[in-house]
Amino acid sequence: MGLQDLLSTIEQYGYFALFFSLWIGIVGMPLPDEMIVMSGGFLSSLGKMSVLKAFVLTYLGAVSGLSLGFILGKVFGHKILDKLVKKNKAKYLLQSKELIDRYGHFALVISYFIPIVRHILPYLVGMNNMSFKKYALYYYTAGFVWTLLYFSLGLFFGEHIESISMFATKYGIYFGVFVGIVGCFYYFYTRKLKSVS
Repeated sequence: MGLQDLLSTIEQYGYFALFFSLWIGIVGMPLPDEMIVMSGGFLSSLGKMSVLKAFVLTYLGAVSGLSLGFILGKVFGHKILDKLVKKNKAKYLLQSKELIDRYGHFALVISYFIPIVRHILPYLVGMNNMSFKKYALYYYTAGFVWTLLYFSLGLFFGEHIESISMFATKYGIYFGVFVGIVGCFYYFYTRKLKSVS
């Protein structure tokens, strides 16, 4: 499926095409998630969709799909990992484990900006019995920022969706690390302010 096919599908089926294309992304859509999100923003800029409805359904599609991964990891554990290894995702599995080892819970924030890793990490943390409340706090917040970023790019620079998507796929990890660092600074800064007052 190419960009034109995606845009036609979203135009034909509307908001729910945005939701479901991201929701089933957990099992592997042939298009990058970034491209799907930007398409929603682009079609909104053309007046074919309401900006608010398109954004909300895009966000809900992204976080519910990844929440499904978390639940599958909790319920099926190592069976999921075996399937990932068989699907030649071992490299991304190792990358996901390294992120968790290095950044702890903030790996959830960083991973959202790394294609494929963002889909694997929920399985891992679910399998390792992280509470859903903690998972949702980090992943839903990161998901909001990620969706807002790519939706806005589609809204304002929609004619460049393919170029932006290729760039995001290649360099997403750097942006993820940047967001993670800013998040850490913000967290510790607000804690320091609370302790002073």
